[in-house]
Amino acid sequence: MDPLTLIKIQNLMNITKGDPNITIGLIDGPVDLGHPAFEGSIIKTVTEAHFAECKSANSIACQHGTFISGILCAKRGLHAPGICPGCTLLLRPIFLDKTKSNTIANKYDNAKEQYQDNYGVYLPSSTPKDLYKAMVEVIDKGAKIINLSLGLSSSSLTLCSKLQEAYDYARRKDVIIVAAAGNQGNIGGLSLIANDWIIPVAACDENGQLGPMSNIGQSIRYRGIMAPGINILSTAPRGVYKRLSGTSFAAPFVSGVIALLWSTFPDVTCEQIISTIRFSASRISRRSIIPQLMNVELAFNMLKASSKH
Repeated sequence: MDPLTLIKIQNLMNITKGDPNITIGLIDGPVDLGHPAFEGSIIKTVTEAHFAECKSANSIACQHGTFISGILCAKRGLHAPGICPGCTLLLRPIFLDKTKSNTIANKYDNAKEQYQDNYGVYLPSSTPKDLYKAMVEVIDKGAKIINLSLGLSSSSLTLCSKLQEAYDYARRKDVIIVAAAGNQGNIGGLSLIANDWIIPVAACDENGQLGPMSNIGQSIRYRGIMAPGINILSTAPRGVYKRLSGTSFAAPFVSGVIALLWSTFPDVTCEQIISTIRFSASRISRRSIIPQLMNVELAFNMLKASSKH
């Protein structure tokens, strides 16, 4: 089953392509803005100093940022999901745009097949300090949703006070944060998602089954959701498409859905959107540590019912 059918989003996508007033802050790598799939898309950068265009199509940062962008705002009717092309995408590149001659890229290149077959061994990382700065910048520039498809270079057991400040700032500004649950295959959360304001996203395959590399846990199940993240087809540099897997690619499905829901129901509160996303999927068992699959049709009906009151 294709990922859009799996999460029951077709009816919502028929209703809207998204509202330009709904801005998604994408803190990720640079993007191949010349890809034909982005023709007509509303893509901006936080400042001119942040180069959003890829310098090297071979870099991991460029591949990652371009792939995530295609899930969110590629033109409809092409090979990428293109969930909300009518919304505004605000880019804040945070990963280095280097060629595969650098150390990390060499490791990736040597293990490329493992990366593709084992559902995302590589997850781009950032320091808490850099992430804090990037989050505050996109919030101040008007982002209503922030997509974090990344990891932290510090220990998962270490909480960064500045990062928690950024999360609290997002809460005060009514900005929703969607974050990849991580690809370590662990039970338990990471410092990146250790805040009750964040929606963590686990990855599933085309049958709605949890991907084996996806992190899970009680907190992820309670606050989070599962979305397609295995063998996803989206945009790649040089105008082509490729398939990748990992929680990095599940997160933008949730960010895109939130953007469409907010576009359709502009008067609902931030808290209503978050609670609807979290509880639109059935909770089979309180003892389960696996979040349930996102059900967009149910979320839409829940918000439609609440907006009438």
